[in-house]
Amino acid sequence: MHPSRRDNGSAGEPRPAPEGPPALSVDNLRAYYLMHYFGVEREVRAVDDISLVVRRNEIYGLAGESSCGKTTFLKTIAAAVRPPLTVVAGSVRYGFLDRDIYALSPAELSAIRWKHLSYITQGSMNVLNPVRRVRQSFIDFAYRHMRLHRRAFFAAVEQHLRRLHLAANVLDAYPHELSGGMKQRVTIALATICRPEFIIADEPTTALDVVVQKDVLAMIREAQQQIGSSMLFVTHDMTVHANIADRLGIMYAGRLVEEAPTAEIFTKPMHPYTAHLVASLPRIGEQSRKKSLSGAPPNLAAPPSGCRFHPRCPLTMDVCREASPALTTLAPGHRVACYAASPLVKPSATAERAAVPTPRAEPVGLVQ
Repeated sequence: MHPSRRDNGSAGEPRPAPEGPPALSVDNLRAYYLMHYFGVEREVRAVDDISLVVRRNEIYGLAGESSCGKTTFLKTIAAAVRPPLTVVAGSVRYGFLDRDIYALSPAELSAIRWKHLSYITQGSMNVLNPVRRVRQSFIDFAYRHMRLHRRAFFAAVEQHLRRLHLAANVLDAYPHELSGGMKQRVTIALATICRPEFIIADEPTTALDVVVQKDVLAMIREAQQQIGSSMLFVTHDMTVHANIADRLGIMYAGRLVEEAPTAEIFTKPMHPYTAHLVASLPRIGEQSRKKSLSGAPPNLAAPPSGCRFHPRCPLTMDVCREASPALTTLAPGHRVACYAASPLVKPSATAERAAVPTPRAEPVGLVQ
């Protein structure tokens, strides 16, 4: 799939944002792994001062290299935290809730999951029980939320499968009888059967070949448009984002470093890390050798001072080592955290602030 071409409309042009409150609003979110072993305390800052907004009926992409905090961020906004992961500061608000998701009781969290907030996991086998038929997974996920008699429930499930171009007999299959692409399609059907307002997708095309990947992306887009939901789509594959995301956020070492409409990220990247990601993409007919990024990602248990990218950045200045840059709007819809991008970028007032752990709701599993 070529990064400049999208299957869901014109080339990379974001759809107009609907009026009204956002589907998701995240403010100054911090989630750390707090560990205490043999008298030694260790703090891994996997999500550190992230703020973003996902609009209604929008697919917001989140990109970044492995171990930059993408999956931890998803767990945090889904309120699916388990020790040692701890949310220490910030707020997570959805458009269908009247308060922070961490102000909900475990019973209230269970009531909104899958009905209002659903999750497409990284591997389909993480969802499907290998010793039970697919039919039982639909019962486990959706039966109590849809409040239908058993016959009406399965009629609705079969109709939903047909809309997503899946045969009804898939319900009688065991997971091992399905191909990888078919299992991923089933997990998408599970995540959308209750017509949720918000869908979280964690690398749903991982381990799929490019042909199946394209079909799965088309299915995700079609399902999202049919039910009118918003989506946060995470993958490290920039070409996938080019084909599905309306806007794109770039994460590095637990922080958001750039955010813009997808086409603008690919054509006018302002952060040097984003520019490297875009430059690393292969292009037809290109024979020049790609330059690798020097150094290695920082240790989030002991991150560097200032901008976390400065040890690897070719544009490093003294201020980069001293203070973390604030995520600053430099163009309509385009935010960047880089001093080299513009003199308008100033030190962040919150990035280096010490965070104190605060009580949060008891963590509960996703399948509830």
